[in-house]
Amino acid sequence: MAKVLVVEDDPDLCVALSDSLTDDEHHTVEVFQDGQGFLDAVEASEYDVIVLDWDLPDFSGVELLKKFRSGGGMTPVIMLTGKSDLADKALGLDSGADDYLTKPFHLQELAARIRSLLRRPPVLQSKVLHYGDLSLDPVEHRLTRGGEELRLTSRDFALLEFFMRHPTQIFSGEALLTRVWNYDSDATLEGLRVAIRRIRKVVDRDDDLSTSVIENVARVGYRLRSLNVRKEPTQ
Repeated sequence: MAKVLVVEDDPDLCVALSDSLTDDEHHTVEVFQDGQGFLDAVEASEYDVIVLDWDLPDFSGVELLKKFRSGGGMTPVIMLTGKSDLADKALGLDSGADDYLTKPFHLQELAARIRSLLRRPPVLQSKVLHYGDLSLDPVEHRLTRGGEELRLTSRDFALLEFFMRHPTQIFSGEALLTRVWNYDSDATLEGLRVAIRRIRKVVDRDDDLSTSVIENVARVGYRLRSLNVRKEPTQ
C-alpha cells in the first residue's frame, strides 16, 4: 500500500485511475486536474509515487517535473502522455521521469509499473511486517494476530502499516495526516484520533491504553509502542 498522487486533466480517466488504484491495489490516492494542484500537493504532503500527465491546462508535465526535481523532489514519477514519438519519451525521461506510459493504456499495466517503482526504495519493500504476534502483509493486504485474521479499513490499514514501518518513531498528528491521509477535508486531527481508536479496538488485546499497540506520547503525538518490531529477513 502506498500514497499515490495522480495529476490528470481528463475527469473520466481521473475517476478510473482513482477507483482502480484504491479498490484493486489498496493505495491511498489523491487526484488533481491541473499543475497548480500538483504544486500545492507536493508542497503540503509526501507521496510514494506520482502519476503525472504531460498535457495539463496550466503547466506542462515536463515543466512541473523539472521544477519538482530541481527543488529536491525524489518521489518516483510515471509520466502519462498521448505522445508516442521517441524524442518525446526521451524528453520526459530526461526531465526526471522514472517511467513513461503512452495513452491509451490498461489500468493493470499502470498498477504493475507502480508496484515496480515501489520495489526500489528499501523503506517500501513489500516484506511482511511484524510486531510481536501481529503480522501485516502489504502485498496481500492481510493483517493477523496470533494467526487470527483481522479486518481494517484501507485507511486504517495504511496508518498501522506506516507505524510498523517506522517502529518507535514519534509522529505528531499533523505529520501523520500529511503522510497517510488524503490532502482533503477529511484530513483532521479528530479523524486521526477516530482512526487510532478503531485500530486499537481491532488489534489490542484489551482496553488498557498502557499496553496498546499505538502509544500516546503526551504533548507530542503517537508511536508504535516499544516492543520487538522486526521485518522478515531478506532472502
